[in-house]
Amino acid sequence: MGSLYTDVTENNPALPLNPLDPEEFRRQGHMIIDFLADYYHEVDKYPVRSQVEPGYLRKCVPESAPNQPESIETILKDIQSHIVPGITHWQSPNYFAYFPSSGSTAGFLGEMLSTGFNIVGFNWMSSPAATELESIVMDWLGNMLKLPQSFLFAGGGGGVLQGTTCEAILCTLTAARDKMLDKIGRDKIGKLVVYGSDQTHCALQKAAQIAGINPANFRAVQTFKSDSFGLSPVELMKQVEADIAIGLVPLFLCATVGTTSSTAVDLLPGLCKVAAKNGMWVHVDAAYAGSACICPEFRHFIDGVEDADSFSFNAHKWFFTTLDCCCLWVKNPDSLVRALSTNPEYLRNKATESKQVVDYKDWQIALSRRFRSLKLWMVLRSYGVANLRNFLRSHVRMAKVFEGLISLDTRFEVVVPRYFATVCFRLVYSSTDEIDGGNEANGINNEINKRLLEMINASGKIYMTHAVIGGIYVIRFAVGATLTEEFHVRDAWKVVQHHANLLLPHIRD
Repeated sequence: MGSLYTDVTENNPALPLNPLDPEEFRRQGHMIIDFLADYYHEVDKYPVRSQVEPGYLRKCVPESAPNQPESIETILKDIQSHIVPGITHWQSPNYFAYFPSSGSTAGFLGEMLSTGFNIVGFNWMSSPAATELESIVMDWLGNMLKLPQSFLFAGGGGGVLQGTTCEAILCTLTAARDKMLDKIGRDKIGKLVVYGSDQTHCALQKAAQIAGINPANFRAVQTFKSDSFGLSPVELMKQVEADIAIGLVPLFLCATVGTTSSTAVDLLPGLCKVAAKNGMWVHVDAAYAGSACICPEFRHFIDGVEDADSFSFNAHKWFFTTLDCCCLWVKNPDSLVRALSTNPEYLRNKATESKQVVDYKDWQIALSRRFRSLKLWMVLRSYGVANLRNFLRSHVRMAKVFEGLISLDTRFEVVVPRYFATVCFRLVYSSTDEIDGGNEANGINNEINKRLLEMINASGKIYMTHAVIGGIYVIRFAVGATLTEEFHVRDAWKVVQHHANLLLPHIRD
């Protein structure tokens, strides 16, 4: 260590000895803010989907880290030259892929404050403000969503900020598993069954694997066009009864409000009745669509949540809060605590032992945790509920505009109902196929839409992604980037039509 220290200081006497010098932090921080402000100002000019080839970055950077320090000016030049070309620009107004990762000034600055304080908020004692603000913010949000009192702290429940939905599902599944095994015996874990639909996010299957559920006991119940690809209580009941008949134990149902493929909505009231009859934990995953449910006109999509055990949505998707920030509420926090808590001597303290505080380390997978509530609090305070609702409504209106443009071109069709701000559509070359079919025309149309989507994305002008629903390949147009305006949506449709015009004559020839 001594020789390295001598080498660096003798060869670079200007090297600051304090890695967190306040004035140098101020200088470099201003440069970073200016860099990002310029980036947001120009982001619509970049190809939305990165155009680089695999392995591009190794050709641009040295093979080893520098022995001597480099200036922030030099580093920022390399970021502009080498990193920015390798970014798919999620904040571009022309980004319509996957689901949005909407940002905001308040969310960004809240993230800065959280990073700047750099606390490790595993329990109340480690930073009381972090714990208490999180509990307050989660009750605020719960009230905005009109969640039942049983999900709020005042009603015996409570909310916690996880990193992602994957973590939320794993935590609740683990709590459900331990609760059930306490009843039937730890040696019966091989009998537990987890249920979702064939549209449920793959996070459920991963959580089941991690939680030790037999892979053969994972059920992806089929959905149908007649139910708009939402999970039917009748189909769930058939599967549950079949499992019980062979001696298996129904454990956990993940119902979705706004599936990834098509934003389908599972039928919560009926599903919860099936689950209650069979002693199952119900988790409602509203990762995407939960944000919209703060608007009265969309709240009905989570009707029935009062009979669920847990509910989550991602504020980092469509709620203007930077990644990562998943909001999870549970009716019975003790179930989480029993499954996830550890109490080593070095974490013992009077506040915990008083049982008057929340130690969020026992509500999540990891011990360490970030001050996520700060950025969410800033978003809520900086924009207010009324403006947040109007932001969301503006995206829905833009999706309706895109849907209307599709209806004016007879070569295209909307494949499934649009509930929120995502439109699933396709180009129809052969009109004889039907959803749930596997005929030749279906295969032709699927291949054509694959080619069309790749042509569009390769242009760099807009970016969309796809799904396969009932055997039909659909192109997904998800409005939600913070900077998107209606003219971006109309221009996107022109891009789609342009590439369809290029593709169809080639196919016919």
